[in-house]
Parts: sequence; structure tokens; C-alpha cells
Amino acid sequence: MDLKAKHIAITGAARGLGFAIAQALQAKGAVVSVIDIDDEGVRQAVATLSATGVAYGYSANVADEASVAQLFQQMQADHSQLDGLVNNAGILRDGLLVRVKDGELTKMSLAHWQSVIDVNLTGVFLCGRDAAAWMVSAKTPGVIVNISSISRAGNLGQSNYSAAKAGVSALSVTWAKELARYNIRVADVAPGFIATEMTASMKDAAKERVSAMVPLGHWGQPDHIAQAVSFIFENDYYSGRTLEVDAALRL
Repeated sequence: MDLKAKHIAITGAARGLGFAIAQALQAKGAVVSVIDIDDEGVRQAVATLSATGVAYGYSANVADEASVAQLFQQMQADHSQLDGLVNNAGILRDGLLVRVKDGELTKMSLAHWQSVIDVNLTGVFLCGRDAAAWMVSAKTPGVIVNISSISRAGNLGQSNYSAAKAGVSALSVTWAKELARYNIRVADVAPGFIATEMTASMKDAAKERVSAMVPLGHWGQPDHIAQAVSFIFENDYYSGRTLEVDAALRL
């Protein structure tokens, strides 16, 4: 896909990976729609992006069906078509399944499980479903890129996150097969450890342990993931696969 003047929507794009992806796609000529639950973050992101290209902003909760429906109604009022979607919005609620400390056993709460599943998996489903419906109805060839994670293979302390990201990768394959007849490609990117606002809260000792695990010896940057997303958009024969960007780390 030639990204010039193409309309690409990115969820969770007010900061971090999503904002970097929006910048990278806009730099290639795309018209970007920044979607995030953070109203002020959306305004700031759009203000920054508008200095270098065309950007729109939308506030939405991707985990809520009514909010997603309203989001797509607003975008359809502003744009004649949708050429691409990046499902990037995600949260972390890490914790062990069960833990014994000082003789006391605790369990991962259902609330922590469900909140991650709601945003990281159901949010992908809801946005992907409405994006595909718009593309199919308008007979617009398109691309859907889902952001999965290296944790999809399973990671200590991330039952909820790992399950959600494994589901995201499975959705990508399923949708790629189902939507190919409409000339819609679907793939996902599985980042390794990337330096973002989400990971900045980790303790320094934990960050050092992570760096030691990575064969290249350091964390990735948001732009590394943005480059991978751009590749998927621009390579018209890439679909139904996971592009791992993890510096040779395998969990």
C-alpha cells in the first residue's frame, strides 16, 4: 500500500507506541486518526502531528461496544473511507496467578484479569470488526495491524496479558483468512521489551534484569515497532503472520 493520503486509524495513540506509529505513518503521507481514552492526550497528540501533516483526534474506550460504535460513526462522518487500522491500545495489570508471602496466599483478582482481557483482546475485536465492516461495505482494500507481544508465548506474572496477546495473534490469522476475499490484509507485530511510558514505572533493578536477558543487550524504542508496522502496510504480500521485533529474545 502506498500510504500517501491514506486514512489510517491508530488506537492508544496519544503517547508511546501508538504515537510513534502515527508519526511514522504520517511521515509517509498518511492521514492519521489518533484514538485514545485520554481526551487531553488526544488533543496534545493531534496538535503535535498537525504541525507536520493531517491528523484527527477521537476519544473512545475501545473496551466498550457503544463507545466503539460511536467512534466509527464519528470517523465515517469525517472521512470518506478507512484504509487501515492499527489496534495498539493496551494496559498492564501484572501479577502472579497465586502468591504466598509471609505465609499468606493471594490470588490474581478477577478484576485484574478482566480489565486486561477487555482492553487488550475485546478492544481489538470491537475495533477490528467495525473497521472491517467499513472497508467491506465501501469496497476499500485495507490493512489491519494488531499489536501483540512476545508475551503471547507465556510470561511469568502475566497470565492476563499473555492470554490476551495470544488471542490477538490468533485473531490476526483468522481475520487474514476471512478477509482476504475483500482484499483486506491482517497481520500483527509482537514487540519485545520496548521503552515506553508503560514500562517506565518498572524498578531500575528490574529494567537491568530485562536488559541482561536481551541478546542485543538493550531495550527497543517505539520507532522500532513503528518501522515494523510501516513494513506491513507497505508490503502487499504480507498477511496472516506475526512480525516479531524482540532483538532475538524468546520467552
